[in-house]
Amino acid sequence: MCFELDPAEAYGVSDLEGYLRDRFSAIPAGDMTILRRSLDARGPRPMVTVRVADSRSSEAIAASGQPYEPLPLAENAPELHIIGAGPAGLFAALRCLERGWRPVVWERGCSVRERRRDVALLSREGRLNPESNYCYGEGGAGTFSDGKLYTRSTKRGDVASVLRLLVSLGAPPHIMYDAHPHIGTNKLPALIEQARQTIIAFGGQIHFNRRVVELERELGVIRTLVLEGGERISVQAVMLCTGHSARDVFEMLQRAGLEIQAKPLAMGVRVEHPQAWINRWRYRRESSFTEGWPPASYAVVEQVGGRGVYSFCMCPGGIMAPCSTSLDQVVTNGWSPSKRNNRTANAGWVTEINLQDLPKARSNDPLALLRFQEQIERDAMAMGGGNQWAPAQNLADFVQGRSSSDLGPCSYRPGTQSAPLHLLYPTEIQARLAGGLKQWAKKWHRLLDEGAVVAGPESRTSSPVRIPRDPVALHHPHCSNLYPVGEGAGYAGGIMSAILDARRSVDALSGPFPTI
Repeated sequence: MCFELDPAEAYGVSDLEGYLRDRFSAIPAGDMTILRRSLDARGPRPMVTVRVADSRSSEAIAASGQPYEPLPLAENAPELHIIGAGPAGLFAALRCLERGWRPVVWERGCSVRERRRDVALLSREGRLNPESNYCYGEGGAGTFSDGKLYTRSTKRGDVASVLRLLVSLGAPPHIMYDAHPHIGTNKLPALIEQARQTIIAFGGQIHFNRRVVELERELGVIRTLVLEGGERISVQAVMLCTGHSARDVFEMLQRAGLEIQAKPLAMGVRVEHPQAWINRWRYRRESSFTEGWPPASYAVVEQVGGRGVYSFCMCPGGIMAPCSTSLDQVVTNGWSPSKRNNRTANAGWVTEINLQDLPKARSNDPLALLRFQEQIERDAMAMGGGNQWAPAQNLADFVQGRSSSDLGPCSYRPGTQSAPLHLLYPTEIQARLAGGLKQWAKKWHRLLDEGAVVAGPESRTSSPVRIPRDPVALHHPHCSNLYPVGEGAGYAGGIMSAILDARRSVDALSGPFPTI
């Protein structure tokens, strides 16, 4: 059963189910489950479709997902050592508890509460802690993000059950039925803390400020984790959930004699507009007509010279953030609070980069794309002048390849420096980025107006390295007790897909636990 609502109705009421019952007499008495809420702004009149069903129906039962039911752990429960406490690591640990295994999580950064202080210092003063920042620490890069949960990876696992678990940890209930659910940066830290408390309450362990620096192999398996400072931990099985920015992990794998591979990634810049502009463009209404409507978003894909150029991680009502993990590099990204109520909107504008774009790179070098990524970030630091200032241009100047004498305001903190950002990338890559923007401008005439700003680089969209694994058993093909997981291993792209990949990898351990 479907109903159409004005966007202000569909998103402006606190009790959507009660509102539907009051307005539509066709809804029968009894328990009702909202299955879907989706906004369509393509027609002359933007409308929201809300689909509901009887809570006893098979459709509603499937949409509600399975409850989270951890098992009591035996004293001698087998242990899975998990490196990294991002979305993949935490949800791998939660899945372990459902299987009766004891998760032992090793996180190089600190707890989310301490981490918030470090992130605040980074944003206000440009003071970067290399082990506690937007990428490292409890919750990983997902903690200080928009908290987008939309994924196309539904074949990898039970999305509804993950959403139900997130709600039980403190996420807002509407993520269960929104077409493009998100949580918001302001709500994610508390959810992450609740996940940690759940893991510990049921017998798991989480160790902060403990960086794994070596993997010791013997007879084709990992026997020992070596921590910074020299402590050695005997292990039975290891899951790598280290995220796409932990570059030292790839080097650690090479030292252990484990194969890694270069993987194409997308890189570019971060584009920012006033949110009011986005609303008018997407809703085709003046601001007075969009009062009470949710901040509009966009997804744009263009083709330039046979290569894709596209928007990435669009943050309505959001701000730009400094996401470097090294003192000599600059990286931009974006986030939004749950209400998405900041005056600006931003998104990555990126193009795929592969080994063909690096003619001097050795084709057999698995770190070639990573080294290119690092060099771009170092060059950006030089352009910005230090202290995590980002090089920036007015968007029209970036497209035309000219300097910006009067740089417009930008939400990026610690700050921006007018610089020739159009010279940051090699000529062919810049031509694709600028060419795609020109094509986009034909569809939205205000795209390049004064007030649109670009900063960069947007370089951490995904991992530049893939860690191979067996397609069925999901362990490394040359190490039967090492399980590469999530974004850092090259098998996910976002919070939800990382969680699904982690759960799937834990499930691959079903049956007899690996013995070595």
